[in-house]
Amino acid sequence: MSIIHRTTITPTKLELLAAWLPEQPWFRGAGAPELAKAGGFRLDDPAGAVGIEFLAVTDVAGPEPVTYLVPMTYRGAPLPDAADALIGTVVHGVLGERWVYDGPRDPLLTAQLAALVRGDVPAHDQSVDGALDPTVHTAPGEGRPEIVRVLEPGSTAPAGVTAEWRAPDGSLVRGAFAVVRAG
Repeated sequence: MSIIHRTTITPTKLELLAAWLPEQPWFRGAGAPELAKAGGFRLDDPAGAVGIEFLAVTDVAGPEPVTYLVPMTYRGAPLPDAADALIGTVVHGVLGERWVYDGPRDPLLTAQLAALVRGDVPAHDQSVDGALDPTVHTAPGEGRPEIVRVLEPGSTAPAGVTAEWRAPDGSLVRGAFAVVRAG
């Protein structure tokens, strides 16, 4: 089980993502985003060395808020052959320098996401040590799960992962975080 440290991270996750998001092809904003944490969950690394987080963030800078899902891995050393997947580095107050990767490009995250969809591993609460996240629901399917980058309240999939996040008005909404596609 991963340990959640109550410490500082420099730059913060939101600061790191504010610089990275505008460069992504699925970013819908125009200019610098203004991000707020909206929700998410964690998965465990079986070896206990890598943090795996599915972070939902809402950009309120534009005329309409947009919520993005940014799965990330936090590693204590660079991931070989993955420089183009690097979101950036942070200094963690307990663990030191961490390399933060775009999760869908990290084999560990994709393997753990597939295990979640199969029902082999549980989703953990994003902020509470040892707590599972009961808002994360899975439906198994044949194929590999693909991340939904722009979250839409009420979206579903016959197979995949749905979860809750907080809308800009403060209400809880649910939608697809990952969809299993055949092939």
